[in-house]
Amino acid sequence: MAANCLTVLTYNIHKGFSPGNRRFVLHQIRTALLAVDADVLFLQEMQGEHQGYEQRISDWPNCTQLEFLARDIWPHYAYAQNVTYSAGHHGNALLSKFPLLSWENINVSPFRGASRSLLHGILHVLGSHSPVHIICIHFGLFGLERQRQIKTLCARIDSHVPHDAPLIVAGDFNDWSGVAEKRFSQHLELQEAFRGLHGHRALTFPVWLPFLPMDRIYYRGLQPVSCERLLHAPWPHLSDHVPLMATFQL
Repeated sequence: MAANCLTVLTYNIHKGFSPGNRRFVLHQIRTALLAVDADVLFLQEMQGEHQGYEQRISDWPNCTQLEFLARDIWPHYAYAQNVTYSAGHHGNALLSKFPLLSWENINVSPFRGASRSLLHGILHVLGSHSPVHIICIHFGLFGLERQRQIKTLCARIDSHVPHDAPLIVAGDFNDWSGVAEKRFSQHLELQEAFRGLHGHRALTFPVWLPFLPMDRIYYRGLQPVSCERLLHAPWPHLSDHVPLMATFQL
């Protein structure tokens, strides 16, 4: 981390498979994440366990996907299991170079087979005057579902995040209409990093021809320095989402 700066990345890793589920690419995802070297990772669709894949895929890690990605670089992490099935489970994760003082997962999915949650962690970051709150998001595909999830997120922030505390909310919002942004701005005073710096939302889905602004990085109590889509190789050959990376001044 640069002096008094915090770099974060949000990425839907598609359970470690390439677009169209053609190839298992978790090893390439780890290499790409190591290259950008963000301080904090907000990851969606992390495969916690899958007994079938473990047996069929020759280069499946001999540990969990979370431990495999975090090893040696991000020693502090949390995994939120949101979807359970006969072969295993998947959910969302936070990986950090800085200590996680605490974390809690709030499952906001009305459906058993969907990974929708608010994974709320609190970081002790060198250079910050107070703990940094981070919330990893994966919202639903349906408008009514997202409205309820947005309401739950607003209530969570109101009750658990001091207004003067640094806050970053990032992830896969599935919110191509921008409804969440209006509510976040009016109710929570959150700002979106990419739109604030570039004047428009980042188009992040699908990776082969991005035309929907699904992935976002919102913030409060921090100063954005940069926010970019990672469109260069190897990212287009990994997940079906484009990752977003932002740097903030503490």
